[in-house]
Amino acid sequence: MKKRTLGKNGLEVSTLGLGCMGMTHAYVPLPDRNEMVSLIRSAYDMGEIFFDTAEMYGPYTNEELVGEAVAPFRDKVVVATKFGFNIVDGKATGTNSRPEQIKKAVEGSLKRLKTDYIDLLYQHRVDPNVQIEDVAGTVKGLIQEGKVKYFGLSEAGINTIRRAHTVQPVTTVQNEYSLWFRRPEQELIPALEELGIGLVPYSPLGKGYLSGSFNADTTFGKNDFRNILPRFTPEALSANQAIVDLLKKIAAEKEATPAQIALAWLLAQKPWIVPIPGTTKLHRLKENLGAAAVELMPSDLSEINSAVSEIRIEGTRYPEALEKITGL
Repeated sequence: MKKRTLGKNGLEVSTLGLGCMGMTHAYVPLPDRNEMVSLIRSAYDMGEIFFDTAEMYGPYTNEELVGEAVAPFRDKVVVATKFGFNIVDGKATGTNSRPEQIKKAVEGSLKRLKTDYIDLLYQHRVDPNVQIEDVAGTVKGLIQEGKVKYFGLSEAGINTIRRAHTVQPVTTVQNEYSLWFRRPEQELIPALEELGIGLVPYSPLGKGYLSGSFNADTTFGKNDFRNILPRFTPEALSANQAIVDLLKKIAAEKEATPAQIALAWLLAQKPWIVPIPGTTKLHRLKENLGAAAVELMPSDLSEINSAVSEIRIEGTRYPEALEKITGL
């Protein structure tokens, strides 16, 4: 698989990364752990070298899984993890990016990941009670100690990114971005281009919706977090079908799948964008990786953008109470 560079300091990753959250968190029933170790190793065998986790996923169990899976080839991959929440009795109880908490979180992550360094360390969500300069300064110290290589932010505002960047260069920002959530195009992407910061879109397939697998009759497991998301009500699933129909049309022309077109569209936006679709299934992993070989011509992109601009997406991505604090 071809590679892309995030930021100005030479962080090279595979064109697509693997979001590992769903292997231990949020989507139920959870898959077999040994199968997920095998899946991550299969991804590596197919050229994927960028793996995304967080202490909150599980909590903790996702880092343990990723650490075990990449141990045989640790020095050949890029592992990204995140800090930024209080975790009490297995649940996140709010943001916490105090310097002492960051250091504590990193020590825990290093242990669970079975490594002595973290390639890319994100602040998972901005903590309104801690100055971002203090956060960036703490990570800068960890970089100087050799415990961290690169610094990232997740779902941060433009001013926050700029302020952090003056203290410790921000290598990449992780943000939700896809054909059905295009808000980053308004301010974030222009700012990242100006500053030389990469973008890592999470949920690039709209939590599975853009794969074309769902319809108004789809039901999710009892504890599947999509049950609480406004975009996954039967009404919204039905109303948003137009965007899936568009992807299916383009996919048929390109002998591809809707998911591959959605990912190829993201890859075509900027050479420093690296989506991290998640999956727990080998056939979906192969399908997603196949997106890197799908070439969308300017006419294809124009058709997609023109059609999507006419589609009104129904439902917000998160309930209002979770919009600011969710670590998903």
